Amino acid sequence: MKVLITGITGFVGSHLAEFLLKMGSVEVYGIERWRSKTENIEHIKDKIILEECDIRDATSVTRTIKKIMPDKIFHLAAQSFVPTSWHAPQETLTTNIIGELNIFETIREMQINPWIQIACSSEEYGMVYPDETPIKETNTLRPLSPYGVSKVAQDMLGYQYNQSYKLNVVRTRAFNHTGPRRGDVFVESNFAQQIAKIEKGIQPPVIYVGNLEARRDYTDVRDVVRAYWLSTEKCQAGDVYNICSGKDWAIRDVLEILLSFSKVKVKVQQDPARMRPSDVMVLLGDNTKFSKQTGWKPEIPFEQTLKDLLSYWRERV
Repeated sequence: MKVLITGITGFVGSHLAEFLLKMGSVEVYGIERWRSKTENIEHIKDKIILEECDIRDATSVTRTIKKIMPDKIFHLAAQSFVPTSWHAPQETLTTNIIGELNIFETIREMQINPWIQIACSSEEYGMVYPDETPIKETNTLRPLSPYGVSKVAQDMLGYQYNQSYKLNVVRTRAFNHTGPRRGDVFVESNFAQQIAKIEKGIQPPVIYVGNLEARRDYTDVRDVVRAYWLSTEKCQAGDVYNICSGKDWAIRDVLEILLSFSKVKVKVQQDPARMRPSDVMVLLGDNTKFSKQTGWKPEIPFEQTLKDLLSYWRERV
């Protein structure tokens, strides 16, 4: 089986590639841009096949897919950092929407029909009212960031191409997921990096934070990539599924758990630059639909995930 991962050099893409390689019966292909950072996949580079491609360029996408002729596509490539979407809304919308459109149009014109998993996001739900949690797939979408809007568009485009052209598209709305190799711009990874720097004496004993009251539903990335695979094996084309743990944590709790793994004494200080113009206060998901369809459930405890994340940063600081 030939599997193409867009965004293979990223956090989730690298973990998905590892998962597929362990299966032993899959040829793993990935796309990279000429300026892609490849440190996440250096340890598996000799086991995967990389193709240079920019998903925003239709010619580039068509050439790559024609060359590979994949049986499955996991579409993970995106501008995925919410705060950046306020500073660069046009880039976020172009990369996330047009990039996906180029894949769909190539598949349609080639008259092939691989399974395509679209990595949508819980950020699509946006403004969630207290009586709407845990959030089901049927919840109204009220995105609160350009990133959230771009993901709604990706989601609906996947639905439309399934309905209009019968493409085998599965839409997954993953809630927060983390673990080793998580980028340092993301809150829990940034906390872990700061702790590692304080332990090494590189940073004064002050942890800089944003909104600590927001609550997020976290799943280990290694459980999430297993879910992505199952979505292409057992889910219904055209349908949408939440991937989440069903338990939420205040960001303050996340920081306290990370600090419990360290002996450093720190001061916690709010940084205005880390506050968002509008923030989603609660993202707590309901994974019932996906679990019933696939039998999936998270297996890695959140505390273990954070311990592994801190160990990752201790090795790199």
